[in-house]
Amino acid sequence: MDLWYTEKQTENVGITCKVKETLHAEKTDFQDLAVLDTLQFGRMLVLDGMVQATLADEFVYHEMITHVPLFTHPRPQDVVVIGGGDGGAIREILHHPSVRSATLVEIDRRVVEVSRRFLPEISGGLADARVTVRYEDGIKHIAGAKGRYDCVMVDSTEPVGPAVGLFSREFYQDIYAALREDGIFVAQTESPFFNQDLIRGTFQSIREVFPIARLYLASVPTYPSGLWSFTVGSRRYDPLKARLPEKLPFATRYYTPAVHRGAFALPAFVEALL
Repeated sequence: MDLWYTEKQTENVGITCKVKETLHAEKTDFQDLAVLDTLQFGRMLVLDGMVQATLADEFVYHEMITHVPLFTHPRPQDVVVIGGGDGGAIREILHHPSVRSATLVEIDRRVVEVSRRFLPEISGGLADARVTVRYEDGIKHIAGAKGRYDCVMVDSTEPVGPAVGLFSREFYQDIYAALREDGIFVAQTESPFFNQDLIRGTFQSIREVFPIARLYLASVPTYPSGLWSFTVGSRRYDPLKARLPEKLPFATRYYTPAVHRGAFALPAFVEALL
């Protein structure tokens, strides 16, 4: 008998993958957590029935949420990731030689522990000496981090449960205060096809808080609709005017300077949301 996993992405749309086996499943203090081994996408991290990362396409999301802001800032040294317990964003941050500290703030310890066991390709950077992992509420952490960071990355799940507050204007104001005077922030902001109201409201809130607000896109096959958005809020540096290197100092699979620039060229229907 074949085993299939389906994520119901909207009331009318889902994505279905054939599964070789369930490697892990548990209910943590915060959410349902599972790791599946799929034929199409390899090992897959699932939280509350929603795909968070797969070995086949995680590089797109993790490269784009990290390298766009970190190449926009001329010398990022202290970086924090809110959420992102799989460790993929941390792995990419550590490629930047100017980074001296990378803090991961994850409310659910089990996401980190399970990722380290079953997804070492993604979580391997968590063992680096520059990394600090804090198991606490990201909203509270940011509220108590005045002027501490050059870059804040909100690598959150969808806006349900504990993640709802990560999409609020009050949180963005606290991020502004947690950044140094030339700091930059980025958040994943869902699908332009399926989450238009969220994108519209989130972008408006970020634009009200930050002098510079930009939205950009990337293609992530296992995320709802396959088209994903990220929003930058910056105190000084415009990602469209960033001095990007002609050649990257490390290898990537998706991000390039050309992709950096092109990601901000938005389709007309996305522009209309903003």
